[in-house]
Amino acid sequence: MEKTSEFTRLNVSTSSIIVGIDEAGRGPLAGPVVAAAVILDPNHDIEGLTDSKLISEKKRQFLYDAIIQKALAYGIGSASPEEIDQVNILQATFLAMRRAKQALCVTPTLALVDGNQDPMLGCPTQTIVQGDRLIPAISAASILAKVTRDRWMLELDQDYPGYGLSQHKGYPTRAHKEAIMRLGLTPVHRKSFRFVILKK
Repeated sequence: MEKTSEFTRLNVSTSSIIVGIDEAGRGPLAGPVVAAAVILDPNHDIEGLTDSKLISEKKRQFLYDAIIQKALAYGIGSASPEEIDQVNILQATFLAMRRAKQALCVTPTLALVDGNQDPMLGCPTQTIVQGDRLIPAISAASILAKVTRDRWMLELDQDYPGYGLSQHKGYPTRAHKEAIMRLGLTPVHRKSFRFVILKK
């Protein structure tokens, strides 16, 4: 009922082509920030959509495949560690969201974005706090972004062994920060996050 009531409160036209947009990876010390844009197909329901952080890795993988197969359209965008350092993490997140929206093969008439800040997508946009829990299209975007980024971090772990990137996905765990102090920064670390790295 919560999802239905929230969607009704938005007063969205049934003729709107709605894209949900969310990101993964704002907090890590390494790797890109990744965003996804998803336009769900009203004729193909996907059961179990919710915030990617609330479900297991196994279920995320299952839902990722279902979204890829059943969505009307989806797009993935990212911003590199270098871009994060150049423009800051918030602006890099917005950049990734714009790239995800631009990657769609269908043009949306309305974007629903998780959070409370407008990423300036070039189309009508509504921001929704906890949208990844309330709006199925944003939930789907949350899952695509999370799974995509996690897979990229597994690849980076092969390129930069010893940091444990496959385990913590670049987040500032104690083991990660100790590895940085021991081995130094890699090209995929966010240099502008140095204050977090050095913080005990």
